[in-house]
Amino acid sequence: MRRYVKPLSLTFRQLEKEYALAILNWRYTSPYDYYNFDADTVQEDLRYLLDVKNAFCAILNLQGELEGYCSFGSDGQVPGGDYSAEALDIGMGIRPDLVGQGRGKQYAQAVARYGAKQYGAQQLRVTIAEFNKRAQRVWEQLGFEPVEKFIKIGSGEKFVVMTCAV
Repeated sequence: MRRYVKPLSLTFRQLEKEYALAILNWRYTSPYDYYNFDADTVQEDLRYLLDVKNAFCAILNLQGELEGYCSFGSDGQVPGGDYSAEALDIGMGIRPDLVGQGRGKQYAQAVARYGAKQYGAQQLRVTIAEFNKRAQRVWEQLGFEPVEKFIKIGSGEKFVVMTCAV
């Protein structure tokens, strides 16, 4: 990861039920409403978020308030992408009221650094919906480069895979 930005003071903690329930209720405006959880599958989604094998973490500010969440591993993969190269897959979501304030690069940098340190990764990878140019720019600013575009199996949605050496 190349371009350094002044870090936010954030802590990472295994996702707990209180935080997971809050995340399930977050509502993004269009076109980012694509990332909203479905109200009809709350219990199933809650079990998924809390399952330790999915490696979800809460992102907390200095006051202990939930500002976002991230995941490391297979949760960050989308069916149809080529994940044969060894890399740590990262997923990330920021609280809707904090989106669009120009802090995405700081969140992404904190998540990437935490993941690289926690998992001893040499290569990091993110998979981003193609329409989400804002997220793609954030990760590009940290040195991630697009390596693949593909269509998600079963949905026809387009995605971009980006990687970066640590």
